[in-house]
Amino acid sequence: MENLDRITHNPAVMGGQACIRGMRVTVSMIVGMIGTGLSKRELLALYPYLEAADIDQALAYAAWRLREREVPIAAG
Repeated sequence: MENLDRITHNPAVMGGQACIRGMRVTVSMIVGMIGTGLSKRELLALYPYLEAADIDQALAYAAWRLREREVPIAAG
């Protein structure tokens, strides 16, 4: 996995959820807003303290966490 230096986990911030640069902005919030149809430009306008690289890394992190895996099934 590429270096995700903008993604932080701190139990004292948002209960340890994956956040952007230690802020109270979670990866799931960003992914959810993109998923509802907001563009990166609109998201940056709503949250001016975010940077385009924050959104890119949030999406990359989410994709990495959800990647498909093949799980062998034991024959019974």
